[in-house]
Amino acid sequence: MTKKRRMFDIDLPEDPGTAVAETFPAGKVSETSPRRGPMATAISETADATRERQEIEAQIRSENDALAHEHVRLKRLGLVVELVPLDLVEMTKLVRDRKKGPDFELAELKASIAELGLSNPVRLEARADGRFELIQGYRRLSAYRELLDETGDADRYGRIPAAVSQPGDDLEALYRKMVDENLVRKDISFAEMAMLALDYAADPGTAITDPDKAVAVLFKSAGYQKRSYIRTFMAVVERLGQDLLFPQDIPRALGIALARRLEEVDGLAAQIQAELKGWENRSVADEMAVLRRYAGEAAEAEVGIPAVSPTVRVDKPAKAKTSFQFDRKDGRGKCVAAVGKLEIQLDRDFTTIDRRRLEQAVRLMLDQLDE
Repeated sequence: MTKKRRMFDIDLPEDPGTAVAETFPAGKVSETSPRRGPMATAISETADATRERQEIEAQIRSENDALAHEHVRLKRLGLVVELVPLDLVEMTKLVRDRKKGPDFELAELKASIAELGLSNPVRLEARADGRFELIQGYRRLSAYRELLDETGDADRYGRIPAAVSQPGDDLEALYRKMVDENLVRKDISFAEMAMLALDYAADPGTAITDPDKAVAVLFKSAGYQKRSYIRTFMAVVERLGQDLLFPQDIPRALGIALARRLEEVDGLAAQIQAELKGWENRSVADEMAVLRRYAGEAAEAEVGIPAVSPTVRVDKPAKAKTSFQFDRKDGRGKCVAAVGKLEIQLDRDFTTIDRRRLEQAVRLMLDQLDE
């Protein structure tokens, strides 16, 4: 059987140079999108992904730069907290606004830091030599140093949280920052503020040499009445400061009365100094009793000391009690001795000691006192 061949009519253009519109079956190729191979598609997608990734990276770099600039700005302002090694902190630039000597309330601060940590960082100023100058936080720094000495835990107490500012503030501004912090805390005494004003005026790095003007500069944020009290206390600490062990415990009324008597009675300061000289183991109550008596306050009757004329030399008053501190390997202790009473305060549970050993130790101590 023979197959019939199908015939197709093909129309050829008469002019070979005439362009013929190319047609394709419906649904095969879009009239607006040229047909691309797999390689072209992959290259296009890779280029798009690279461009998108570059745009994201550029955005991240821009955000990081902004954050870095903001971090630098805040750090210069002292608003960034960092951990600073204790051995890099100096206290030479400013005269501290605290009475030199033992701080009986430091134990409470140390206990709080040991239990809860430091809630308020100290303020430091960076120095060109890589060290730091303390601006605010004398007691906090002292507590950290004692905790480090007592525990040896350098990981916990070898570095202190601090807000570090760059050099820039003049000495007056640094003093003001230190003073304002203590005024806000309200635990600085009039005597300590008076001593700070005197030290500020005597500091060769400050432009002010008049203590009265120093009060106006340092305590600008305080009220007029408070500045007046500070100036009054300056008369007391200027004449008696070197002979007082507890000037920070002088009440406001006693300081005012004493300042007035020092102005009225010639030679009164010398009499007070002579009575306190060499009396190293006196307590706060002992010292206040002497000052009250010379100030002519009515409190003499309360402490059992007869009133005397301020121009007459008197014998040393009877000591109501004697107190002192001592250091041991288990911490700092305190002893208070009075008539019929001897008290030892130490961070130790004495109930854990065998009664017979404790009794023997007390007997030996008392026997040594009788020798």
